[in-house]
Amino acid sequence: MSDFITIAIPKGRILEESVELFSKIGIDCDELLSKSRKLIFENAAQKMRYMIVRATDVPTYVEYGAADLGIVGKDTLMEQEKDVYEPLDLKFGYCRMMVAEPAGLAKDDDPSRWTNIRIATKYPHVAEKYFAAKGVQIELIKLYGSIELAPLVGLSERIVDLVSTGETLKQNGLVEVETIAEITTRLIVNRASLKIKNKRISEIIAGLEKLV
Repeated sequence: MSDFITIAIPKGRILEESVELFSKIGIDCDELLSKSRKLIFENAAQKMRYMIVRATDVPTYVEYGAADLGIVGKDTLMEQEKDVYEPLDLKFGYCRMMVAEPAGLAKDDDPSRWTNIRIATKYPHVAEKYFAAKGVQIELIKLYGSIELAPLVGLSERIVDLVSTGETLKQNGLVEVETIAEITTRLIVNRASLKIKNKRISEIIAGLEKLV
């Protein structure tokens, strides 16, 4: 079974777009879009195996070699900083990681004068690193969802989160004040797999590269 290429993919939109991309380079994984509750799918003819995992777990499966390849957002890679090879930006799932605050606060606020602030976020490592580079001391509050709620109830003054259209921010009276990074979906590779299965993995990378 070691001659199989194993790919870790999260559910949702990333899964759908990944299946479409792979199909364009001749890799048939349409079964992943079925309503099956299976977590592992195999295409014996093509010697491909697919694992359906949580997005935040993709880098771990790849780093430890349980998967040869992974599809994951740059935000997760920035937060975890796993030891994986990142050869390709797949250029879908675009959004921005940003700092936001209530519109009322932003009117008279000057980010260059921030000294000691409280931040709510799903990305504590990214936030800590970003503000440390700016010389700003922060108190971090780790949340797992509905980050926009934190400033509305006085839990934090500001948030670090992802935004695509900005509509959720607007509906909750928040505005973007700084952009930390532009985020897209990436292909990642286990470093040992790249050496051991170099020919097949390089072919996949080259095929995808032509599409993006």
